[in-house]
Amino acid sequence: MFPLTSSKASFLLHFSLIASLLLAASAGNFYQDVDQNFGDQRFQILEGGQLLTLSLDKLSGSGFQSKNEYLFGRFDVQLKLIPGNSAGTVTTFYLSSQGSAHDEIDFEFLGNSSGQPYTIHTNVYAQGKGGREQQFRLWFDPTTSFHTYSIVWNPQRIIFLVDNIPIRVFNNQESNGVPYPKNQAMRVYCSLWNADDWATQGGRVKTDWTLAPFTVSYRNFNANGCVKIPGSSACGSTNSLSNDQAWQTQGLDANGRNRIRWVQHKYMIYNYCNDASRFPQGFPSECKGSRF
Repeated sequence: MFPLTSSKASFLLHFSLIASLLLAASAGNFYQDVDQNFGDQRFQILEGGQLLTLSLDKLSGSGFQSKNEYLFGRFDVQLKLIPGNSAGTVTTFYLSSQGSAHDEIDFEFLGNSSGQPYTIHTNVYAQGKGGREQQFRLWFDPTTSFHTYSIVWNPQRIIFLVDNIPIRVFNNQESNGVPYPKNQAMRVYCSLWNADDWATQGGRVKTDWTLAPFTVSYRNFNANGCVKIPGSSACGSTNSLSNDQAWQTQGLDANGRNRIRWVQHKYMIYNYCNDASRFPQGFPSECKGSRF
């Protein structure tokens, strides 16, 4: 091994400093990445921008949105949900554009009576039309520690993931006349709000306000996608400081297909494509294609 010259040592020190800065920046910071959109003091950024909490009381919930709009990308956040009796509450992590013909990709976490499991509610809107709900239980307690929830959105498909395990895929089937969100840039939104008219057991279980305020925690927010240039329909370069753009063509390999089968067999509790009562004239076109 050759001894380091002073110039080599200086270069390595400079390189390591740059690398550490890139790693720190790529982890995301809530001060830099998001804006509060409602809730006043119920929105709190803590730990130098690494942790964000939202609270709900009888007067209001709270929420935030990404500073940037994106046209495709991978979006991750870690969540720790409300423990105990969270009936009537809804915690969200979703993408949405604006307007009556908006696009939207939803993760919603429906609160529960104490001792009952959370329900993950997913949906996809394209050109203002939703109604594509799938619901799941979880194979862990989402209130005791942080878990990662991810949305991959590319021109071919949308993938919902929990701790990097795929739970749902919505494929682009425009060739069959199915609208697909691909032309409208979307922001990331997160919120905590009261929906006790429908969220828990169809609205039969109401929010217990004696337990308020309810609080949910977010950390490790990362939006790696094509950032829309303000005033233009075009996108600039990605905001990720890494060169990992696997989301652009990401699909499911054999392991992913096995995992999604496991999730859907054991933990799916509702699939609109199996609800014949909603579609007496026949299921939507996308229900007839491959699930994955």
